Amino acid sequence: MKGYEVNFDGLVGPTHHYAGLSFGNEASTKNRNNASNPKLAAKQGLLKMKALADMGMKQGVLVPHERPHVPMLRRLGFTGDDISVVAQAMRHSPELLSSLSSASPMWTANAATVSPSADSQDERVHFTAANLNNKFHRSIEAETTSQVLQAIFKNERHFVHHEALPQVALFGDEGAANHNRLGGDYAQRGVQVFVYGQQHLNNGLPGPKRYPARQTREASEAIARLHRLDDAHTVFVQQNPDVIDQGVFHNDVIAVSNQQVLFHHQHAFLNQDQAFAEIRQKMASIGEDFISIEVPENRVTVDDAVATYLFNSQILTRPDGGMTIVVPEESRQNKAVWGYLNDMVQMGTPIDAIQVYDLRESMRNGGGPACLRLRIALNETELNAVNPKVLMNDQLFGTLNQWVDKHYRDRLAQEDLADPHLLMESRMALDELTKILGLGSVYPFQK
Repeated sequence: MKGYEVNFDGLVGPTHHYAGLSFGNEASTKNRNNASNPKLAAKQGLLKMKALADMGMKQGVLVPHERPHVPMLRRLGFTGDDISVVAQAMRHSPELLSSLSSASPMWTANAATVSPSADSQDERVHFTAANLNNKFHRSIEAETTSQVLQAIFKNERHFVHHEALPQVALFGDEGAANHNRLGGDYAQRGVQVFVYGQQHLNNGLPGPKRYPARQTREASEAIARLHRLDDAHTVFVQQNPDVIDQGVFHNDVIAVSNQQVLFHHQHAFLNQDQAFAEIRQKMASIGEDFISIEVPENRVTVDDAVATYLFNSQILTRPDGGMTIVVPEESRQNKAVWGYLNDMVQMGTPIDAIQVYDLRESMRNGGGPACLRLRIALNETELNAVNPKVLMNDQLFGTLNQWVDKHYRDRLAQEDLADPHLLMESRMALDELTKILGLGSVYPFQK
């Protein structure tokens, strides 16, 4: 049976603004308090989705979450009607309101970890929403993420949805941003590679000193158990703590995979030779080669990789069998990075084409092309069981652009978050969006 990789991109929310909330994400902190353009951000994301669909890729849409998150503001002691709650929060703690207005669910690489049916012992696709407990503004996402995924992937014969892991540091889980899958056809068994920043139990390994390690080995092992993966096709690799301290807050800022290919920096992993030997052996067990494309430090420094999000790229297998790497405009603007990319496509590796997109509104908040997508490998039967209204096509692209034009602002600053009109505009927009995409009631205000 034929397999597909479906990329589900997050649609940027109406409250997209620059709050610098993500310590350890240098792009996020550098742009703190600059005015944002939510309308442009949403349209840039839609253009990337449509372009990939036009290339023959299967492309889906994941919705923004309700923001500001009024239920959490109430839980923290603000009272009155919803508009009063938001106004009180702005008066007493504007930083808290900013945190609870973040459009961070747009980065759906952190939404969940997904294991395809070919790898799971019960032959179903498994989803575990990430708890994201390292950052308060992201730790509130798991419940809505789970409801949205359940509305898209409903059929229990094919899809299994797990609760997020416990909200404690021991089980810090950042979703697919620290998860790779290597293999051949997307419908055939693969090797799942979980990348973690630190191990808490039986810990004799080094960890970062400047920035937090957001993903733990304990979380990755728990997800592998929940998803019914076997040890013979699962690998756990520690991210190099030194690169975490240079701003590599997730694995997808220093490495990205597709089928047999792992594209990574020279300094991406701890004990890299040992890890790659295990990957190579487990790939051989499923009849596949392991292709490592290693970018040397003397060609691209870690600092340049972080600044340009070279590795926060998408590697896509085209219908003709070749692979295209999708990078942000910042990669083209950097001489060293652009020079390496152009050399790479001449090296005879499977990656033979480059596609560049302007995602500046997302990049300024610390998220590149790969942050915006959640990869889900499905066979044909499973793809037919997905809610078809969320799959990108010409009609949906036009409808969503009209929806953005109708509901989104073209400028948003910190002080705008308390505007009662913004709250009502956002809710009206999201209510309409759930109807467009056939999701039902997935937001707290709809209950």
